[in-house]
Amino acid sequence: MRIAIVDMGVGNLRSVQKALMRVGAEPQLTKSPEDILSADGVVLPGVGAFPAAMDYLRRHQLVETLQEVAARQKPLFGICLGMQLLYDSSDEWQHTEGLGLLPGRVMRLPDSVKLPHIGWNRVVPKGPHPLLDGLEEGEWFYFVHTFAAVAQEDADVLAVTDYGRAFPSIAGRGNVLGVQFHPEKSSAAGLRLLANWLRIVAECRK
Repeated sequence: MRIAIVDMGVGNLRSVQKALMRVGAEPQLTKSPEDILSADGVVLPGVGAFPAAMDYLRRHQLVETLQEVAARQKPLFGICLGMQLLYDSSDEWQHTEGLGLLPGRVMRLPDSVKLPHIGWNRVVPKGPHPLLDGLEEGEWFYFVHTFAAVAQEDADVLAVTDYGRAFPSIAGRGNVLGVQFHPEKSSAAGLRLLANWLRIVAECRK
């Protein structure tokens, strides 16, 4: 399966690419709207700040491209900042509009805990979902972030993690899915989750 990894120009792109290759995908780093729209599935990775990332997407005409991916019911998978970009807006630095694919806003985690949230933490499912097949209840995944989503719709929250407050660590609606953690840094559990996503992509091709 041909997977387009949106080339954000920074961060964990190569590690995401290698992890997808390990579970059988044919990943391509690209910022070409044509490549993204023709792929079987699209991964939106990201590290850094929400406003800078949205500015990058706008400058490369990728906001409309990613919204079109979702409109075509093509699987779209956000990782870390990529998940946050799926939401309506963020308060990081300033109020910034997001892709608007998941209702809700991204807010800073409480100052009562050490920030950024770096390290392993439990991901607790809210119920069954194909993305979670074969993963244990409360599986450990690797996080690096200071901001997290506040979902507007409970039904969009597929799993939660607690760090200062409970936040959606996996969220999604239809073909749009996102994880706040880094599956490519989360050992066997992360690879299993990526393999599950590829199965979702395969089902959408039928």
